Amino acid sequence: MDLLQRYKANSDEDEEGDENPKPSNPPSSPDSSPPRISLPSKSSAPTVDDTSLALTIADANRALHKPIDPSQHVVSYNPTYEQLWAPIYGPAHPYAKDGVAQGMRNHKLGFVEDAAIEPFVFDEQYNTFHKYGYAADPSASTGWNYVGDLEALEKNDGVSVYNIPQNEQKRRKLEKKRELDEEGEGEGEEGGEGNAENPATEEWLKRNRKSPWAGKKEGLQGELTEEQKKYAEEHAEKKAQKERGHSGEKGEAVADKSTFHGKEERDYQGRSWIAPPKDAKAANDKCYMPKRLIHTWSGHTKGVSAIRFFPKHGHLLLSASMDSKVKIWDVFNSGKCMRTYMGHGKAVRDISFSNDGTKFLSAGYDKNIKYWDTETGQVISAFSTGKIPYVVKLNPDEDKQNILLAGMSDKKIVQWDMNTGQITQEYDQHLGAVNTITFVDNNRRFVTSSDDKSLRVWEFGIPVVIKYISEPHMHSMPSISLHPNSNWLAAQSLDNQILIYSTRERFQLNKKKRFAGHVAAGYACQVNFSPDGQYVMSGDGEGKCWFWNWKTCKVSRTLKCHEGVCIGCEWHPLEQSKVATCGWDGMIKYW
Repeated sequence: MDLLQRYKANSDEDEEGDENPKPSNPPSSPDSSPPRISLPSKSSAPTVDDTSLALTIADANRALHKPIDPSQHVVSYNPTYEQLWAPIYGPAHPYAKDGVAQGMRNHKLGFVEDAAIEPFVFDEQYNTFHKYGYAADPSASTGWNYVGDLEALEKNDGVSVYNIPQNEQKRRKLEKKRELDEEGEGEGEEGGEGNAENPATEEWLKRNRKSPWAGKKEGLQGELTEEQKKYAEEHAEKKAQKERGHSGEKGEAVADKSTFHGKEERDYQGRSWIAPPKDAKAANDKCYMPKRLIHTWSGHTKGVSAIRFFPKHGHLLLSASMDSKVKIWDVFNSGKCMRTYMGHGKAVRDISFSNDGTKFLSAGYDKNIKYWDTETGQVISAFSTGKIPYVVKLNPDEDKQNILLAGMSDKKIVQWDMNTGQITQEYDQHLGAVNTITFVDNNRRFVTSSDDKSLRVWEFGIPVVIKYISEPHMHSMPSISLHPNSNWLAAQSLDNQILIYSTRERFQLNKKKRFAGHVAAGYACQVNFSPDGQYVMSGDGEGKCWFWNWKTCKVSRTLKCHEGVCIGCEWHPLEQSKVATCGWDGMIKYW
């Protein structure tokens, strides 16, 4: 109660002190509440700038009614499909980097339209303009508008150079004929009859002005020169050959020569220089890796393309070279060249010994195949179809040593009987030049490879393919070799690997055996086996000779043999660790 009285007294004093006293209100009214102290309000929420938000919403509302500018990179709201794909209206800026004005400009002077005019139509109008002075206007979209001399157009009735009326053509021909006749009569009156027959005179030129020799003043042909006579004779001979039906039957005619370089052709016992030594036999059956260079034969002036050891004994080595010569070298004794066989006009591609080594075949780029006597150097017989032979082989059977097979550049394998010189069979199924011939299955069949990236297996004597191997991933195989056990074929594939095929019925690819590491792509590097079949070897394009283990397929050794390509390699048939290699540097090396 005391508090209430004190409060009332204070309120009365305030009313008296006021100059303008306020009317008293009952205590229950809000105005009669005690005085409040005003404190600043505080909020835990962050301050937000409402003005920018209001502007963004306003912009979005405004943008809803206009298309999007395609040059802007960011759209600050979700536009509708219609806005996104609305067309652009209004003129393009003349100096803008993009837009219609720039896009249509394809020439420094503006926009040039392509006009499709046929060459004949163009030539017609061009020539008409140059002859008559008028031509059709190419820019006219409809109808025929003309440019140029319109008076000439009316006079000629709009005719072009290519559609002269027939009566006009006849008139011109008659006029021309009349002119020529008049000229001829005039010449006859002047006594120019004799001159008109002489091509060196003006009269003859006038009369024969439409001849192909018009305008040329040449005297009558005198005596033929020696060169012309020679050419005429050759041409007549070729023509006569063609008429007889022997065209292309022969290769280049080259004189056969042979030079012996040894001391004597027969020794004190009367034995021939090609006779094998009596004591030559294999020391044991196991072969070993060659390690070092023993001997180098250098006698060829160009690259050596193939080498072959003398069959069974290997005491002689035959080599074919790009200098068109075949040489035979001594291996056991002096190491010198024993004989040179010169019978080809161009590089020699392939060589092949007969079974006893007394004879051999050579095939050259001069389209000739020659059958030589190894001892005397005489050519026994020569064969040619007029195509380049890439590979030559004799049938390995002892009773068929007179049968020659040759793979030719015209996709055929040709079979000759050398006794009669007649072609007895042609195997014609390949689609490219034939590269290899390999006899398998006791010589009853043979396998051929070709530039058509396929292998074909043939029955000997029957020109029908009994097995055709061609896969999309296969490459050309320029060299194939038979394993000593006759069960496998090693094929040098031009994708830098050696593939192994079975020689049994199926001729399947052995996917487990694959020899790689060398670089032989583009070169017909020879692949070969050691006599015991333990090692596979091959030359490569960098001059190396590679040796792989047959069982593990791992590289056993590489030898840097030649400066250029190492194209051929042969393992000696008796000496277990000796190998001969040949290359395009003209060297033959013995390791």
